[in-house]
Amino acid sequence: MEKKIISSADSPTPIGPYSPGVLIGNTLYTSGQVAKDATTGQMIQHDIKAETTKVMQNLLAILQAAGMDFTNVVKTTIYCTDLGNFAAINEAYGAFFTGNYPARETVQVVKLPLNANVEISVVAVK
Repeated sequence: MEKKIISSADSPTPIGPYSPGVLIGNTLYTSGQVAKDATTGQMIQHDIKAETTKVMQNLLAILQAAGMDFTNVVKTTIYCTDLGNFAAINEAYGAFFTGNYPARETVQVVKLPLNANVEISVVAVK
């Protein structure tokens, strides 16, 4: 099966040696996204809901570059630095789905790249 690298001008460039997304057959695997603005390069960290929304927008750009959207997402992984933000992250995250929620785990970690408070990756299938 052919491996196709997926990227978008509307999502930030990687900060390391990895691809924003990899499409194998009909399945897309994204790298974890943080709230880095693709245009300015600045991190959005003033509010956890705004930060989570930016993360989801970055993921949407990668999904769209692969011809998909959040209806195609079957699995997500959320890393956050404070599970005390769980409700606010859920609120912002949930706004991107129409009720058919994917499988998911949420894990608290000590630190994330670029001092992000939340990082999310997805698996999507056409």
